[in-house]
Amino acid sequence: MEDIFKSWLVEMPIAHRGLHDKNTPENSLAAFSKAIEKGFAIELDVQLLADETVVVFHDNSLSRMTGNDGYIKFLNKNDLKVLKLKGTKEHIPTFEEVLKLVDGRTPLLIEIKNTQKVGKLEQKVIDLLKNYNGEFAVQSFNPFSLQYFKNHAPNILRGQLSGSFKGEKLAWFKKILLKRLSFNKNVSQPNFISYEYTALPNRYVKKYKDIPLLAWTLRSKEEYLKVVKYCDNIIFENFVPEI
Repeated sequence: MEDIFKSWLVEMPIAHRGLHDKNTPENSLAAFSKAIEKGFAIELDVQLLADETVVVFHDNSLSRMTGNDGYIKFLNKNDLKVLKLKGTKEHIPTFEEVLKLVDGRTPLLIEIKNTQKVGKLEQKVIDLLKNYNGEFAVQSFNPFSLQYFKNHAPNILRGQLSGSFKGEKLAWFKKILLKRLSFNKNVSQPNFISYEYTALPNRYVKKYKDIPLLAWTLRSKEEYLKVVKYCDNIIFENFVPEI
Protein backbone atom coordinates (compact mmCIF):
# COMPACT_ATOMS: atom_id res chain seq x y z
CA MET A 1 0.00 0.00 0.00
CA GLU A 2 1.28 3.47 -0.86
CA ASP A 3 2.70 5.85 1.74
CA ILE A 4 -0.57 7.32 2.97
CA PHE A 5 1.20 10.49 4.13
CA LYS A 6 1.96 11.20 0.47
CA SER A 7 -1.50 10.40 -0.82
CA TRP A 8 -4.51 12.53 -1.75
CA LEU A 9 -5.89 11.94 1.75
CA VAL A 10 -3.47 14.52 3.10
CA GLU A 11 -2.88 16.63 -0.01
CA MET A 12 -6.40 17.57 -1.16
CA PRO A 13 -9.00 19.34 1.02
CA ILE A 14 -12.18 17.27 1.02
CA ALA A 15 -15.55 18.85 0.23
CA HIS A 16 -18.17 17.63 2.72
CA ARG A 17 -21.05 16.10 0.71
CA GLY A 18 -19.67 17.87 -2.35
CA LEU A 19 -19.33 21.60 -2.93
CA HIS A 20 -22.86 22.64 -2.00
CA ASP A 21 -24.68 25.88 -1.27
CA LYS A 22 -28.27 27.18 -1.08
CA ASN A 23 -28.75 26.53 -4.80
CA THR A 24 -26.80 23.28 -4.99
CA PRO A 25 -27.95 20.57 -2.56
CA GLU A 26 -25.53 18.42 -0.59
CA ASN A 27 -24.81 14.92 -1.88
CA SER A 28 -26.13 15.83 -5.32
CA LEU A 29 -24.59 15.29 -8.72
CA ALA A 30 -24.38 19.07 -9.11
CA ALA A 31 -22.45 19.44 -5.83
CA PHE A 32 -20.03 16.73 -6.91
CA SER A 33 -19.51 18.38 -10.29
CA LYS A 34 -18.67 21.68 -8.59
CA ALA A 35 -16.11 19.99 -6.34
CA ILE A 36 -14.45 18.42 -9.36
CA GLU A 37 -14.32 21.80 -11.13
CA LYS A 38 -12.64 23.43 -8.13
CA GLY A 39 -10.15 20.63 -7.63
CA PHE A 40 -11.37 19.20 -4.33
CA ALA A 41 -11.78 15.61 -3.21
CA ILE A 42 -15.35 14.61 -2.32
CA GLU A 43 -16.82 13.20 0.88
CA LEU A 44 -20.19 11.47 0.50
CA ASP A 45 -22.54 9.17 2.41
CA VAL A 46 -23.89 5.81 1.27
CA GLN A 47 -26.71 3.65 2.56
CA LEU A 48 -29.12 0.97 1.33
CA LEU A 49 -32.67 1.21 0.00
CA ALA A 50 -35.30 -1.48 0.56
CA ASP A 51 -34.39 -3.07 -2.79
CA GLU A 52 -30.68 -3.03 -1.80
CA THR A 53 -29.76 -0.20 -4.14
CA VAL A 54 -26.83 1.80 -2.74
CA VAL A 55 -27.70 5.50 -2.66
CA VAL A 56 -25.83 8.66 -1.75
CA PHE A 57 -27.79 10.31 1.06
CA HIS A 58 -26.92 11.36 4.60
CA ASP A 59 -30.09 11.40 6.71
CA ASN A 60 -32.27 8.50 7.78
CA SER A 61 -35.34 10.70 7.30
CA LEU A 62 -36.39 12.23 3.98
CA SER A 63 -37.85 15.41 5.47
CA ARG A 64 -34.86 17.78 5.66
CA MET A 65 -33.64 17.21 2.12
CA THR A 66 -36.85 16.42 0.21
CA GLY A 67 -39.70 17.85 2.29
CA ASN A 68 -41.38 14.43 2.26
CA ASP A 69 -42.28 12.21 5.17
CA GLY A 70 -40.76 8.77 5.49
CA TYR A 71 -37.36 7.13 5.65
CA ILE A 72 -34.75 6.45 3.01
CA LYS A 73 -34.51 2.74 3.91
CA PHE A 74 -38.10 2.12 2.78
CA LEU A 75 -37.60 3.50 -0.75
CA ASN A 76 -36.87 1.61 -3.94
CA LYS A 77 -34.73 2.79 -6.84
CA ASN A 78 -37.78 3.82 -8.86
CA ASP A 79 -38.77 6.31 -6.16
CA LEU A 80 -35.61 8.38 -6.44
CA LYS A 81 -36.40 10.46 -9.53
CA VAL A 82 -39.65 11.67 -7.97
CA LEU A 83 -38.00 13.09 -4.85
CA LYS A 84 -36.24 16.39 -5.49
CA LEU A 85 -33.50 17.73 -3.24
CA LYS A 86 -34.29 21.05 -1.55
CA GLY A 87 -36.77 22.07 -4.24
CA THR A 88 -34.21 21.86 -7.06
CA LYS A 89 -34.09 19.63 -10.12
CA GLU A 90 -31.55 17.41 -8.37
CA HIS A 91 -32.59 13.93 -7.25
CA ILE A 92 -31.15 11.47 -4.74
CA PRO A 93 -28.37 9.79 -6.74
CA THR A 94 -27.41 6.16 -6.67
CA PHE A 95 -23.81 5.38 -5.81
CA GLU A 96 -23.45 3.93 -9.28
CA GLU A 97 -24.55 7.26 -10.82
CA VAL A 98 -21.98 9.11 -8.74
CA LEU A 99 -19.16 6.78 -9.75
CA LYS A 100 -20.10 7.25 -13.40
CA LEU A 101 -20.15 11.04 -13.01
CA VAL A 102 -16.88 11.36 -11.12
CA ASP A 103 -15.11 8.75 -13.26
CA GLY A 104 -11.78 9.07 -11.46
CA ARG A 105 -11.53 12.85 -11.90
CA THR A 106 -11.17 13.41 -8.15
CA PRO A 107 -10.80 11.12 -5.13
CA LEU A 108 -13.81 9.97 -3.10
CA LEU A 109 -14.09 9.60 0.66
CA ILE A 110 -17.06 7.29 1.15
CA GLU A 111 -18.81 7.26 4.52
CA ILE A 112 -20.49 3.94 5.21
CA LYS A 113 -23.68 4.74 7.13
CA ASN A 114 -24.61 1.47 8.75
CA THR A 115 -25.96 1.03 12.28
CA GLN A 116 -27.58 -2.30 11.42
CA LYS A 117 -26.14 -5.74 10.71
CA VAL A 118 -22.81 -5.42 8.97
CA GLY A 119 -22.17 -7.06 5.61
CA LYS A 120 -24.83 -6.30 3.04
CA LEU A 121 -24.08 -2.60 2.46
CA GLU A 122 -20.36 -3.08 2.78
CA GLN A 123 -20.26 -5.86 0.19
CA LYS A 124 -22.43 -3.89 -2.23
CA VAL A 125 -19.96 -1.00 -1.99
CA ILE A 126 -17.00 -3.32 -2.52
CA ASP A 127 -18.65 -4.83 -5.59
CA LEU A 128 -19.42 -1.41 -7.10
CA LEU A 129 -15.84 -0.26 -6.56
CA LYS A 130 -14.18 -3.33 -8.05
CA ASN A 131 -14.07 -1.92 -11.58
CA TYR A 132 -13.88 1.76 -10.63
CA ASN A 133 -10.81 3.49 -12.03
CA GLY A 134 -10.23 6.20 -9.50
CA GLU A 135 -8.87 6.89 -6.03
CA PHE A 136 -11.08 6.36 -3.01
CA ALA A 137 -11.24 5.44 0.66
CA VAL A 138 -14.02 4.46 3.04
CA GLN A 139 -14.75 5.69 6.54
CA SER A 140 -17.35 4.92 9.18
CA PHE A 141 -18.30 5.53 12.79
CA ASN A 142 -19.05 1.81 12.99
CA PRO A 143 -15.79 -0.08 13.67
CA PHE A 144 -17.39 -3.38 12.69
CA SER A 145 -18.23 -1.98 9.29
CA LEU A 146 -14.55 -1.15 8.83
CA GLN A 147 -13.64 -4.61 10.08
CA TYR A 148 -15.70 -6.04 7.23
CA PHE A 149 -13.63 -4.03 4.73
CA LYS A 150 -10.43 -5.15 6.46
CA ASN A 151 -11.44 -8.79 6.10
CA HIS A 152 -13.01 -8.70 2.63
CA ALA A 153 -11.23 -5.84 0.82
CA PRO A 154 -8.00 -5.07 2.73
CA ASN A 155 -6.65 -3.06 -0.22
CA ILE A 156 -9.29 -0.34 0.35
CA LEU A 157 -8.08 2.44 2.64
CA ARG A 158 -10.35 2.73 5.69
CA GLY A 159 -10.79 5.47 8.26
CA GLN A 160 -12.28 5.44 11.74
CA LEU A 161 -14.70 8.31 12.30
CA SER A 162 -15.10 9.66 15.80
CA GLY A 163 -15.84 12.74 17.86
CA SER A 164 -17.64 14.02 20.93
CA PHE A 165 -20.94 12.25 20.11
CA LYS A 166 -22.88 15.08 21.74
CA GLY A 167 -26.59 14.72 21.03
CA GLU A 168 -26.19 11.25 19.53
CA LYS A 169 -28.69 8.58 20.59
CA LEU A 170 -26.16 6.08 21.87
CA ALA A 171 -25.65 4.38 25.20
CA TRP A 172 -23.15 6.28 27.34
CA PHE A 173 -20.63 3.45 27.35
CA LYS A 174 -20.71 3.20 23.56
CA LYS A 175 -20.00 6.94 23.30
CA ILE A 176 -17.00 6.55 25.59
CA LEU A 177 -15.58 3.58 23.70
CA LEU A 178 -16.02 5.24 20.30
CA LYS A 179 -14.71 8.61 21.48
CA ARG A 180 -11.60 6.94 22.87
CA LEU A 181 -11.04 4.95 19.64
CA SER A 182 -11.16 1.80 21.72
CA PHE A 183 -11.95 -0.44 18.74
CA ASN A 184 -9.02 0.70 16.61
CA LYS A 185 -6.48 -1.88 17.69
CA ASN A 186 -8.49 -5.09 17.55
CA VAL A 187 -11.48 -4.34 15.30
CA SER A 188 -11.27 -1.60 12.67
CA GLN A 189 -7.45 -1.28 12.42
CA PRO A 190 -7.83 1.94 10.39
CA ASN A 191 -5.37 3.44 7.92
CA PHE A 192 -6.43 6.93 9.03
CA ILE A 193 -8.64 8.68 11.57
CA SER A 194 -11.38 11.28 10.93
CA TYR A 195 -12.14 13.19 14.12
CA GLU A 196 -14.56 16.00 14.95
CA TYR A 197 -12.50 19.19 14.85
CA THR A 198 -14.09 20.70 17.98
CA ALA A 199 -12.68 17.79 20.01
CA LEU A 200 -9.10 18.27 18.78
CA PRO A 201 -6.46 17.95 20.06
CA ASN A 202 -6.97 15.06 22.43
CA ARG A 203 -5.02 12.20 23.96
CA TYR A 204 -6.92 9.58 22.00
CA VAL A 205 -5.70 10.63 18.54
CA LYS A 206 -2.20 11.38 19.82
CA LYS A 207 -1.69 7.65 20.24
CA TYR A 208 -1.96 7.24 16.47
CA LYS A 209 0.73 9.56 15.14
CA ASP A 210 1.77 6.95 12.60
CA ILE A 211 -1.45 7.37 10.57
CA PRO A 212 -3.05 10.53 9.10
CA LEU A 213 -5.62 12.56 11.01
CA LEU A 214 -8.49 14.28 9.19
CA ALA A 215 -10.57 16.95 10.94
CA TRP A 216 -14.31 17.27 10.26
CA THR A 217 -16.34 19.38 9.49
CA LEU A 218 -14.80 22.85 9.22
CA ARG A 219 -17.10 25.67 8.16
CA SER A 220 -14.89 28.78 8.13
CA LYS A 221 -11.33 29.94 7.63
CA GLU A 222 -11.21 30.78 11.34
CA GLU A 223 -12.02 27.18 12.26
CA TYR A 224 -9.38 26.00 9.81
CA LEU A 225 -6.69 28.20 11.37
CA LYS A 226 -7.55 26.87 14.83
CA VAL A 227 -7.25 23.21 13.91
CA VAL A 228 -4.75 23.02 11.03
CA LYS A 229 -1.75 22.45 13.35
CA TYR A 230 -3.41 19.37 14.81
CA CYS A 231 -4.42 17.53 11.63
CA ASP A 232 -3.10 16.37 8.27
CA ASN A 233 -6.16 17.36 6.21
CA ILE A 234 -9.66 18.79 6.55
CA ILE A 235 -13.21 17.99 5.52
CA PHE A 236 -14.94 21.31 4.91
CA GLU A 237 -18.14 23.07 3.84
CA ASN A 238 -19.56 26.62 3.56
CA PHE A 239 -16.18 28.13 2.68
CA VAL A 240 -13.52 27.40 0.09
CA PRO A 241 -10.05 26.72 1.49
CA GLU A 242 -6.96 27.59 -0.47
CA ILE A 243 -5.34 24.59 -2.13
